[in-house]
Amino acid sequence: MPYYESVADNPYLKDFYEDMSRWSFNLQIYFLAHRFKIHKEINENVGSVVQDRSIYEDVEIFAKNLHTLGRMSDRDYKTYTNLFSEMTYYLRPPDLLVYLQSSVPKLLHHIKLRGRDFEKEIDVDYLNILNENYEIWINNYNFGRKLIINIDKLDFVRSENDFYRIISAIEKDLLLDLKLFT
Repeated sequence: MPYYESVADNPYLKDFYEDMSRWSFNLQIYFLAHRFKIHKEINENVGSVVQDRSIYEDVEIFAKNLHTLGRMSDRDYKTYTNLFSEMTYYLRPPDLLVYLQSSVPKLLHHIKLRGRDFEKEIDVDYLNILNENYEIWINNYNFGRKLIINIDKLDFVRSENDFYRIISAIEKDLLLDLKLFT
């Protein structure tokens, strides 16, 4: 069962891209609440699920980036990180976190393909810092197992072969885990 990031129904995203400083805290709280709800549902699910974006990355990537850039105040960032810590204390981490690693030019290509109006003028410096934060975060991720797949030379959206290469890598990792416990 897939769980996707809340974009189309997000009441803050368009406003955020128009004025990040004003709407950063509101947007991050919205995402935190949405991801917490989804994570609780996943924890209650007995089957396999795939989640588009985890609750764990927001605090170390998006909120941290907004704070570093001065687009989220110290007070709001502290409130956000405290709330995140309290909420995630009650959650079971994912069995496997899959990180699709990408360069900024490839990210810009994907953003262009998505065609979202509010992302058309996204700041490249903002993306560079996000990508740097992702690298730091994934290298320090310690909530459970992780699999890093570089997708710079893959087009999993338009190429069925590339898509199945990613699926195969995930299945191989999951099978390896099963063998360790049998």
